[in-house]
Amino acid sequence: MKGPFNPRDYRVLVVDDEPSVLFTYRLILEQEGYQTSAVASAREALQKLQTEQFDIVLCDYSLEEKHTGLEVIELARRKNRAMPCILLTGYANQETVQIAEKAGVGVLFKPIDIEEFLAAIPAKLRESNEHQAAAKSR
Repeated sequence: MKGPFNPRDYRVLVVDDEPSVLFTYRLILEQEGYQTSAVASAREALQKLQTEQFDIVLCDYSLEEKHTGLEVIELARRKNRAMPCILLTGYANQETVQIAEKAGVGVLFKPIDIEEFLAAIPAKLRESNEHQAAAKSR
């Protein structure tokens, strides 16, 4: 990221199976200026990931039909290995957090603090861009 951070430059995919939570995330992100797609299932997320480009994925850990956010993130990273991702969870155990962090996935715990939520997105995007730049210079 060169120059000042501008949310309007980024497309965000948000995945959460709770409609009111999904609506809230989308509203907050759109008010900040992000181009936001919000879906309520792993299946919908897969369809979006196959047909659209995103800069970051924000995903609830616990999804419908025993799917997990880590599965969605894995699918996103099949298309783009460096895809920045943040797992949003109220249920993750320490093992899940360790798996996520080892994979370079940010973790935010519910109830989500809005300031932390909004700070985590540009931080994860910057981190991803720095890793990509470092990999290119090798």
